[in-house]
Amino acid sequence: MGEITTGVDIIEVDRIRKSIEEMEDKFLAKIYTESEIEYCSKATSEDMKYQHFAGRFAAKEAIFKALSKKIKSREDILWKQIEIMNEQDGRPKVNIDKLNIQNLKCIDLSISHIKDYAIANVVVMFEA
Repeated sequence: MGEITTGVDIIEVDRIRKSIEEMEDKFLAKIYTESEIEYCSKATSEDMKYQHFAGRFAAKEAIFKALSKKIKSREDILWKQIEIMNEQDGRPKVNIDKLNIQNLKCIDLSISHIKDYAIANVVVMFEA
C-alpha cells in the first residue's frame, strides 16, 4: 500500500487583500498563475475576488504541507509551480506537473471561504 499525506491551511482574507493592494502586480505575479488571476478576478464582487485569492493561497500552503516529505525545502518550489484550477462543475483541482513529484498517485483538494477566512484541505496519495 502507498503512503497518504494531508495538509490544511487557513488564512484571513484581509491579509491577502492587503498584500494585493500594497504590492499590486508583484504579489500576484509571485504567487498566482495567469489562469488563477483571471479566475479570481472574474468574481461577482470585490469581496468574493479576495476570498478566491485567499482560498487559492491556502490551497497552495496545504499542498506544500502535504508534499513536505517529498520536497527538500520550501525554497525548492515556486508558488506558481502549484496551480489551482477548476473542474467543469467548479470543484477545485491541482496541477503540480512542474514539481515532478515521484510516485504521486492522486491529490484531492477542498477549498472553502467565508467573509473573513479561507481554508483548504488536501489529501495526497503516493504509490508504493
